[in-house]
Amino acid sequence: MLHGGSSPSFCSYTSVLPCFFLAFFMYFIAAVSVVVPGSSCYALDNTSRLVDFTDWIGHPFEFDGKDADLVVRFCKDVEHRSQVGYVDFGRYETSNYFVSGSGPVDFVQGYYNGDLKNCESSFDKMGRTAQVEIICGSCLNGACKGEPGCICSVNYDQTMCRVLVELAIPCVKHGSRVFEGFTVGFHPRTWEVVYNGMTQVGYEKLHNEFSFGTEQTHVSLYLTAVSSLSRLVKKPHFKVNPNKGLEVKLTGSAESGRAPTTLSPTVLNIYWRCEQARDTPYEIEILIPVDGYDPIGFTLTKLCDYKQGREGDATSGWATFGVLSCIFIVSSTLICCGGFIYKTHVQLQHGLDALPGMTILSALLETVTRPRVYSAGEEDSRNFANHASWECPAASAQGSQRTDERRYGSI
Repeated sequence: MLHGGSSPSFCSYTSVLPCFFLAFFMYFIAAVSVVVPGSSCYALDNTSRLVDFTDWIGHPFEFDGKDADLVVRFCKDVEHRSQVGYVDFGRYETSNYFVSGSGPVDFVQGYYNGDLKNCESSFDKMGRTAQVEIICGSCLNGACKGEPGCICSVNYDQTMCRVLVELAIPCVKHGSRVFEGFTVGFHPRTWEVVYNGMTQVGYEKLHNEFSFGTEQTHVSLYLTAVSSLSRLVKKPHFKVNPNKGLEVKLTGSAESGRAPTTLSPTVLNIYWRCEQARDTPYEIEILIPVDGYDPIGFTLTKLCDYKQGREGDATSGWATFGVLSCIFIVSSTLICCGGFIYKTHVQLQHGLDALPGMTILSALLETVTRPRVYSAGEEDSRNFANHASWECPAASAQGSQRTDERRYGSI
């Protein structure tokens, strides 16, 4: 079932055919959502489209020089090889070293932290470095004809601490258009879920080790984007698989459609409740459309070891009690005010006597605090009763004595 925020499902109120087309459309969006490649050997071109060079990792490109050769192992390192030995001109480490170029150069790679000997004064003591300028196609000077890729030219600086390499290769087909600068994380300054517009590993599909526990009833996500492009971000949608057994609701500033920025992130609160226990986690696929770019898509997983009750059930009784208490207090106040006005204006009473219920309260207090006074007749009857009680034991003794005397006389 497809959802947009906390709104009811489109399929609940319309026919099956529109629902089918909507589901197909959302499935197509999920299929083209951008996921970070499996390696760091990738780049974004000048149109923000993803180009994955993973298949080229480690491929050697050699350039024969007069005294030495230069070897570029793609997305690995750059080496200067001679009879004396090998000199390392840097290593490739992260995708931040792989950016788009300008003019005839399509991409630029950076290789850093090479050999430091005789290059101790290099910037930040990074040692020897190399810059590889990649041209998609063939060399501009016409070299390397008929080869799948080659080094067109090599230029060293005077200190032999930096080398500039021009490399021509057949580039792969450009992929999805990435919304650069967009992040999603569990904190306003983190990006565990989405970084630079690409879904990170662990949230691109179902992963049991990334699942949220049954006891966790909600999670908050923070969205950021470049301010100049933040208006392109639209309201998120979600789909639950399977569509029954887990109740999901989206709230927050992101769900209301507010544009996220780096300085003012928007919040997407996800509330979920297990209606049916299940051995495998539920999948919540969240899609964030972006105008002109491929949508942002990621998957959260939720464990349901037992059925959970609604949070409002425990507080509904107290809410009812509070409402009734308010009604009683307001009505009592109105009755007291009405009674006071009636006694002061109609019965012409003043002070405490004008308060409603004071007559009954005074009578009650008088009854409780009044001392008990016995009359003369009541006192005489009490004395007589006491006197009779004193004489009763003597009479009883006399009767028993006579009985004994009669018994012994018969003997």
